[in-house]
Amino acid sequence: MSGKSLMRVNLTTGAVSTEPLKEAWLKDFIGGRGYATKLLFEELSPGVDPLSPENKLVLAVGPLSGSNVPTGGRSMAATKSPLTGFIACSNTGGQWGAEFARTGNAFLVVEGRAEKPVYLWIKDDRVEIRDAGAVWGQDTAVTTDRLPKEVGDDRAKVACIGPAGERGSKIACIVNDKTRAMGRSGVGAVMGAKNLKAVVVRGSKTWTAVDPEGLKEALRIGMQKIKENGVTSQGLPAYGTAVLVNIVNAAGSFPYRNFQSGFMPEADRQSGETLAATLLTGKRACYACPIACGRGTKVGDKEGEGPEYESTWSLGANCGVVELETITLANYLCNELGLDTISAGGTVSAAMELYEKGFLPASDLEGGPKPRFGSGEALLYWVEKMGKAEGRLGRLLAEGSARLCEAYGHPEFSITVKKQELPAYDPRGIQGIGLTYATSNRGACHVRGYMISAEVLGVPQKLDPWVTEGKPEWTKAFNDLTAAIDSSGMCLFTSFALSADDYAAFLKAGAGLIGSTEELMRCGERIWNLERLFNLREGLDPKKDDTLPKRLLEEPLPDGAAKGMVSRVPEMMPEYYRARGWDERGVPTEAKLRELGLEVREGP
Repeated sequence: MSGKSLMRVNLTTGAVSTEPLKEAWLKDFIGGRGYATKLLFEELSPGVDPLSPENKLVLAVGPLSGSNVPTGGRSMAATKSPLTGFIACSNTGGQWGAEFARTGNAFLVVEGRAEKPVYLWIKDDRVEIRDAGAVWGQDTAVTTDRLPKEVGDDRAKVACIGPAGERGSKIACIVNDKTRAMGRSGVGAVMGAKNLKAVVVRGSKTWTAVDPEGLKEALRIGMQKIKENGVTSQGLPAYGTAVLVNIVNAAGSFPYRNFQSGFMPEADRQSGETLAATLLTGKRACYACPIACGRGTKVGDKEGEGPEYESTWSLGANCGVVELETITLANYLCNELGLDTISAGGTVSAAMELYEKGFLPASDLEGGPKPRFGSGEALLYWVEKMGKAEGRLGRLLAEGSARLCEAYGHPEFSITVKKQELPAYDPRGIQGIGLTYATSNRGACHVRGYMISAEVLGVPQKLDPWVTEGKPEWTKAFNDLTAAIDSSGMCLFTSFALSADDYAAFLKAGAGLIGSTEELMRCGERIWNLERLFNLREGLDPKKDDTLPKRLLEEPLPDGAAKGMVSRVPEMMPEYYRARGWDERGVPTEAKLRELGLEVREGP
């Protein structure tokens, strides 16, 4: 990342400064997620309140962001999560990341808290802290339309929070380009706690490869693989990520009604194929993306983007809602309010189960519709109340399902790991993804080690989803590779077609980083272990936190292809720890830390 800088903005004092990047950190952590994690580990005091001025919010890009490498436009937000209390790093596509990279900055570190709502206007190496009073309280679409006009540059790109982030929802996200999101772990709440409404960017600098000829050859090989792969050249371009709906439902692992089942009889009515035949207005591609999995959609006179597979499931099947039009409107609403769609649907579905089983009193609805499974009216109403934190139930919903269910005395209805809601694959029928959920450093997450690729799609090879043998080693490999991909600035979806060799080649020729595939994987392993150290320092209890909800461990799936199965994560965990070089408690050993060049410190 030669020539790139780190920009610091202290909102308490108004001070702005820039720093050169640390070459040693780039070598060990690549950039993006890895570098940001290292910075937070070094600079945050243990036990810092995530919503206090002392927490820091890092907006980051990787060394390939803004390049001509396929999907090289990713960006991310890293911080200490208010949802989990552990490390957060949420990744997004769209156009904002590439534009930020063109400013000549690779990282924006936001410190302190402004006295009143503000936004940042960054144009190349100049930054202004501006009054955001006119857009505070507005949704993300209004904010994204208005701020480029206010700064006088209609090509400026906007990343902002909606009402959910302003009001401290622990499942709030940061939305960029209206429809893309740094979605998980409550990063939007951290931004809101700093009274920061938006970051508007415009850059004029160009990305240049360290070895243009070497990169040209790496691109030739990589693009050929993307064109030849069925997922990246056919499935995703034709039907978007929701192509998975029928596939995962047929596997009996499409969670239904708050994970009470893994099979939805009407799933095809909300599939990617159905969306393409009914609501689709066109494909949408992020910066430099040859895959174009995004979906432009329209319901009545309202247009937007999505829903993606996870959002379709979370706001649809998980809430028992069948109608694709309703799911799409709920997705639009989440984007406008700035809510993580996975956690939003997971929290509403928990409320529906609480209500139907008699644990959520009607008086708490304060006149709102009964939150019953299958009610589209209830879904739309309570998503809006959640995003605005209105009323008793709306305020509780905004806290996420773990705190909601604890408030009503039934934590077992919260389907979470480390207080973060599970994504759209039931781990009872797909054993490896359950291990990914249980061990993910940011709480339940599918993209911290996408075992669905091997267990369901057969990439890079088909694994039996029902067996546990070999899954710990596979999970570790996916964990480490994903950490490296996130840190590079590329999209994880390219890994359906590309191998670690390809990412190493891009980084070597493009940025002068990573000398070999082995070095790439070692960087990923180093990042994963540093995240683990961060979490242990923040109070992670592996015995309590590296597990799945009781329902998934003890209640067999009642129907579908995986009928009768439970997750066997406890059987796999000891072998996962051994594969990682951790002790039986789940703590990295001194030998492993020395091997990775990681020094244990208590903080600044």
